[in-house]
Amino acid sequence: MAQQTYLEAIRAGLEEELHRDKSVYVFGEDVALGGPFGVTKGLAKTFGVHRLVNTPISEATVMGIAIG
Repeated sequence: MAQQTYLEAIRAGLEEELHRDKSVYVFGEDVALGGPFGVTKGLAKTFGVHRLVNTPISEATVMGIAIG
């Protein structure tokens, strides 16, 4: 088995779940633009910005969105 970095593993997991389940969304700071460290780069182009949602720099807002 080939070795992966943590960032590669996170990206692979996100991409796998986005393909597998259309109810999966990614919320975070700049995730539609590639996110921190480029983990989500290109995913918005593949899955659409409606599934990779940029949030304000506010943990309380991110949690409020996630909880509903």
